[in-house]
Amino acid sequence: MPENAPNFLSSKSIPPSERLIVALDVPDTDRARELVRELGDSVCFYKIGLELFMAGGYFELARWLRDQGKKIFVDLKFFDVPETVASAVRQLRHLGASFATIHGNDAMLRAGAREKHDVGILAVTALTSLDQGDMEDLGFQADIREVVLSRARRALEAGCDGVISSGLEAAELRSELGERFLIVTPGIRPGHNDRADDQKRAVNVEEAFRRGADHIVVGRPITAAADPRSEANRIQGIIQDLFSGQQD
Repeated sequence: MPENAPNFLSSKSIPPSERLIVALDVPDTDRARELVRELGDSVCFYKIGLELFMAGGYFELARWLRDQGKKIFVDLKFFDVPETVASAVRQLRHLGASFATIHGNDAMLRAGAREKHDVGILAVTALTSLDQGDMEDLGFQADIREVVLSRARRALEAGCDGVISSGLEAAELRSELGERFLIVTPGIRPGHNDRADDQKRAVNVEEAFRRGADHIVVGRPITAAADPRSEANRIQGIIQDLFSGQQD
């Protein structure tokens, strides 16, 4: 980042090791368990999303992760009539999930927030696989940053705990809306990854945190690495260095 760039490094009391969330975007739960065992104590927080949901055994995997002492991010981007969203969130109470995502309008967000209890509700602002052209194709005529800020503001008013946002918009969200909400940033590319992929609005680890992210979500740069555990530990090392001054 440029030397004069604003620094919105999170001051929340989140253990540094929990700021990295690894996305288990893999074909089946057997591979997911294999990765979790391979990563061992280098990772304590996992995101499980739509691919694993469709593969079967999703909730069994979630409970297995919980029994392993891992934290769980249920990323199913609930989008349905408000009462159905509320019912879906209610079902997560007994799963031990830390986060869940809603990708809907104000009524859906309010319904989910009403039933959240100990589950942190995160509103999706704009997918990191979308750029300005994609947003215009979807009918959004405003600048993508304006869309993200508007959706984030409305999500917080609806009672959500935070948002999913690209690191490119995180600093503006912090500047406009303050510290009292979570920013979870996917689309992280650590900087040496040249793999062609679908992330159009990506930042690296340090950029994401200095722009205001509380957590980052990293998938393929870890799960597809030649040595996933070493890559996870490398990223954890960056995080530890960034937040070392905040630890007792």
